[in-house]
Amino acid sequence: MTHMTQPLKRTASLLSVTALSLAIVGCANNGTDTEAKTASAITEQSTELQKVGYSFGYLSGRDGKDVLDDLDLDAFEQGMRDAYADKESALTDEQMQTVMATYQERKQKEMMEKMQKEGVENKAAGDKFLAENAKKEGVQTTASGLQYKVLKAGTGASPSEQEVVEVNYEGKLSDGEVFDSSYERGEPAYFPVAQVVPGFAEGLQLMKEGGKYELYIPADLGYGETGTPSIPSNSTLIFTVDMIKVNPELPQMPAQPTQ
Repeated sequence: MTHMTQPLKRTASLLSVTALSLAIVGCANNGTDTEAKTASAITEQSTELQKVGYSFGYLSGRDGKDVLDDLDLDAFEQGMRDAYADKESALTDEQMQTVMATYQERKQKEMMEKMQKEGVENKAAGDKFLAENAKKEGVQTTASGLQYKVLKAGTGASPSEQEVVEVNYEGKLSDGEVFDSSYERGEPAYFPVAQVVPGFAEGLQLMKEGGKYELYIPADLGYGETGTPSIPSNSTLIFTVDMIKVNPELPQMPAQPTQ
């Protein structure tokens, strides 16, 4: 569940970045209302410090809004301005540390509960999809629960788990959302069969060079409850795969310049 808890670990650093952005804006504003209004209307003609301040503020806000989605911006700005003006804090350092720790614990708990709920919903949706998909013409199911459909039968070699393959592929969720595609990147992918998720590895070993399959991978043969940053917990995966070559000649890495 690393991908779900990692944003919480960034909370403090995001606050620091946002604080830095406000400090820079404070430098540009010099504390006057007139200049503050001027700084808020950022254009290409704004001063360097105004543009730097706006850039830090915008980027930290954009990156932090999913983590600190309920942040009181007015209170945050007041705290920053008080610190910048060397005013005494309304809270002690110990109180601030306590409230931040409590906040992060609450956000983590909420996020875990949300992830668990989504995982249950995704599992039910995936099971329903696979049950209906299994009835479609051409779809076959293996003993593990992997489903596949032969779009084009290959005539070359089939890979073993110990071999490397060159493939083109598109991966999407059962709702059709694409999360990865070598087709879009415009170049094939190379990887050891043993290093992909179990359902994908099993599907690759069913294929032959020159073949094209569609693989329907249950969550327990994919990324399971953990998921990834782009794949939610308990997601059923659909891969369209072109098997180009088994044990291909790997692309040469660019030569490193001599120091």
